[in-house]
Amino acid sequence: MLNVAPGTKVYLGCRPVDMRKGFDGLAAVVATVLKKDPYSGHMFLFRGKQGGYLKVLYYDGSGLCLFAKRLERGKFVWPSIVDAALTLTPAQLALLVEGIDWRRTVVPEPPRLPQLV
Repeated sequence: MLNVAPGTKVYLGCRPVDMRKGFDGLAAVVATVLKKDPYSGHMFLFRGKQGGYLKVLYYDGSGLCLFAKRLERGKFVWPSIVDAALTLTPAQLALLVEGIDWRRTVVPEPPRLPQLV
């Protein structure tokens, strides 16, 4: 489970990436394709063509961190291939990392406060 600090955005790169890329290669993808700063402190998620491997690039203030996960069965749910990045909530990130379809989750409406009549 990845913990996301308050204020940290989670970006999902929609286009598949070569999973042989490391720190510098993924940082270059963030800068050129996603047009974001890899040293901003935000998380950037990437998936390979086969769909069962995920990498997360994150700058923690002292250096780049690279997290990886491989599913033994199934594929990570990913949006259609476009040259863009989607922003995920921390809850959607948790579902995605577990291999659950994060697109089908709906944020519940906040409860209504009682009103005086």
